[in-house]
Amino acid sequence: MKWIVVAVILVIVPYTFLTLRYRKPGPAFQPYEDMKNRANVSRLLAAGYQRLPLPAQRPADRTGTGGGAEVATVAGGLPADLRATLVEPPLLPAEILQVTAAPSSSTLLPYAIELTCTLPDDKRQLGGAELYLKGDTLVLAPTFEFVAGDLLTRSRQARVLLTVPPGTLAPGHYRVTLAAERASRSWNLEVK
Repeated sequence: MKWIVVAVILVIVPYTFLTLRYRKPGPAFQPYEDMKNRANVSRLLAAGYQRLPLPAQRPADRTGTGGGAEVATVAGGLPADLRATLVEPPLLPAEILQVTAAPSSSTLLPYAIELTCTLPDDKRQLGGAELYLKGDTLVLAPTFEFVAGDLLTRSRQARVLLTVPPGTLAPGHYRVTLAAERASRSWNLEVK
């Protein structure tokens, strides 16, 4: 029995030292996810799209987001060329219930969009959005996070604040589309 203990100690101690000393920082290589992300990036660039992740804030009460943009209801889903470009289309909210956004912004200021949407199920919450930019078209595709363990979301409706960082959009006129499954929302934006 003592030889087994000695053998275990002789293997575990060097292994632990080498692992702690030479381990690569950050998450481990995940072949499927990493290859899918690389393919998405190369396909988006080839199609002329830029992608920017936007974090979501869950305000406790109404924010001071300047409204005024005339928001119209358009056909649901992602635009056909973007859907064909992505390796795996993202999960979209069932419906966008309300959008508050300004009709104009400055390149020096962040652009805030407050939205209320219906979640696809009780195990996901809105975690942010992906902003796809191509020419004068902006497409916002909300992204979801799984709720851990046996927890469920409090409500199937989520109100979040998305903020486009300053300097992201060049001066010009844009058509913004906030994508959802049944009906998306769209409005015009002028950046000065």
